[in-house]
Amino acid sequence: MKYLKSYADEDLVGLYLSGRAECLDILIERHRNRILSYIIMNVRRRDVADDIFQEAIIRVFLSLRAGRYSSKGKFLSWVIRIAHNLIVDGYRRSRHRQMVYNDATPIELFVDDEHLADTSRENQLVEQQQLVELTDMVHSLPDTQRQVIEMRHYREMSFKEIAEETDVSINTALGRMRYGLINLRRMMVERNSVCV
Repeated sequence: MKYLKSYADEDLVGLYLSGRAECLDILIERHRNRILSYIIMNVRRRDVADDIFQEAIIRVFLSLRAGRYSSKGKFLSWVIRIAHNLIVDGYRRSRHRQMVYNDATPIELFVDDEHLADTSRENQLVEQQQLVELTDMVHSLPDTQRQVIEMRHYREMSFKEIAEETDVSINTALGRMRYGLINLRRMMVERNSVCV
């Protein structure tokens, strides 16, 4: 099994699909830190991040088994996308809190919320909402700009690594980052002017 660790991601995926179960373990171990870092950066709680990581791995397993993998050499990007979708789903669910009625007065219940009595709860909710909005804005960027921003900020890749993975020059990767950030700033300004 040791020799398999030198194989490229796509080769390991192919071997896994042909029946070599240990190849998926190698892939997960290879990318565990980057995937977890991405999740932790978004949810900011290790226990929640661990749960999302486990759910993402289950989805990876099920998707591979169902033949739904077609990322053409971008296994890590594919797993990050799965994790990202789980994070967004979690934020959406957290916005739909249970309501109970006491003499026709609605009271919001923060189910399983350990910070119920914390005075900073409002700040946490605002931060979560801002993160969801920022994530939506990043997803509305052109694919080339979105990809570079996710690789740089979420996966902490160098521009050299980004250039190699996307098969472009470093200058092109830098340019895509620059235009992506310009577009994000523009969207933030537009969103703030609409809210005022």
